[in-house]
Amino acid sequence: MQRKLRCSWAGGVTLILAAGCARSPSPVPASAGSTPTPGWQWSMDSVRRTVNAVRAGRSLKPDHWPNGARVAVLLSFDVDNETISLRFGEPTIGALSQGQYGARVGLQRVLGALDRHQVPATFFIPAVSLMLSPEMADLIKRSGRHEFGVHGWIHELNAAVPAAAERELVQRAVDSLTRLTGTRPVGYRAPSWNFSPATMGILKDLGFVYESSLMADESPYELLAIGQPTGLVELPVEWILDDAPLVDPRGNAYSAPREVMQVWIDEFDRAYQEGTVFLLTMHPHIIGHRSRIVALEGLLEHIKGKPGVWFATHRQAAEYVKQAAPPSR
Repeated sequence: MQRKLRCSWAGGVTLILAAGCARSPSPVPASAGSTPTPGWQWSMDSVRRTVNAVRAGRSLKPDHWPNGARVAVLLSFDVDNETISLRFGEPTIGALSQGQYGARVGLQRVLGALDRHQVPATFFIPAVSLMLSPEMADLIKRSGRHEFGVHGWIHELNAAVPAAAERELVQRAVDSLTRLTGTRPVGYRAPSWNFSPATMGILKDLGFVYESSLMADESPYELLAIGQPTGLVELPVEWILDDAPLVDPRGNAYSAPREVMQVWIDEFDRAYQEGTVFLLTMHPHIIGHRSRIVALEGLLEHIKGKPGVWFATHRQAAEYVKQAAPPSR
C-alpha cells in the first residue's frame, strides 16, 4: 500500500499526496478550527507554497481541433437533483420536490434538445442522485453519444469532510456509477467545484483521465501538484458559464434566460475567434425549465450556424488534447 504524506506549511494549506513533500520548510501540523493567519503576515515562502499546491501547468491547447474545426464545444450537465438538499442533512419537502424536477421533467427536456441538434454532452452525476432515479442512466445512454462523469457521492463539499472520508466517497461513487451505467467513468467534477487538499491525490490514485472543477484558463491544461506534473487534464469551468448562479430568481445575480443566452453566445463567439474551447455547465433541474430550455436551444442554433465546430464529450476532448498538445518543454 502506498504511504500517504500530509504536507503542511505555516500560513498555507495541507496537501495529501502519495508523493513526498518537496522542499518543505519547517512543516507544521494542520490545526483544525484555528483562526487563519492574515495573508499580510505570511512569508513569501508560505505564499508560494500555498499558491503552488495545485496549479495550472503547461497548456494543452492543441494547434488544431479534429477535422480542421476552429473551436471545441463541451456541454456538461451536473445532475444534482435531490442531493442539493440532502448533502447538508437538513432537507425540506419543497426543496426535495424542486430537485425531483430534474429527473422527472428537466432531464427529458435537456436530452430532447441535444437529440434535436444531434450533439453529445457529459453528465456529471452524484451517485445518490442516480440511485434515487436509476432510470436516468438508460435515458442518457439511449443516443449513444453521451458520457457519464463522477460528481461526488451526495454532492458533499470535499473540504468539509475528512480526507479518508472523501476518498471513500469518491471510490463509492465510482463503483456505483460503474454498476448503474455499465461504464467506469474517467472524469471527475467536484461538487460545487469544491477542491480539497486531498482531492488531487485521490484522483491520481483512482486513475482519472481528467478533472473539471478549476478555473485557471479557458483552454485545457495539465494540473501540477506541488510544482510537479500530474498527468491529469484540467477542463476548466467558470461561473460565467454556469446556469446555477445566473438564472436563479432567488439569487442576487439573477439575469433573464435570454440575457444569459446572449452572454453565452458572446463567450462562444470569442472562443471561436481564438480557436479555443467553449465549456458550459448546466443542471437539468435549472436549465430544464421551459423558458430556460428556450435559451439553450437558441444557443445551440447559433453554434450550429457556424462552420468548423467540434462538439465533444469531456472525455473525447481530454484524450484528444493529451495526445495532440505540443510536448512539454
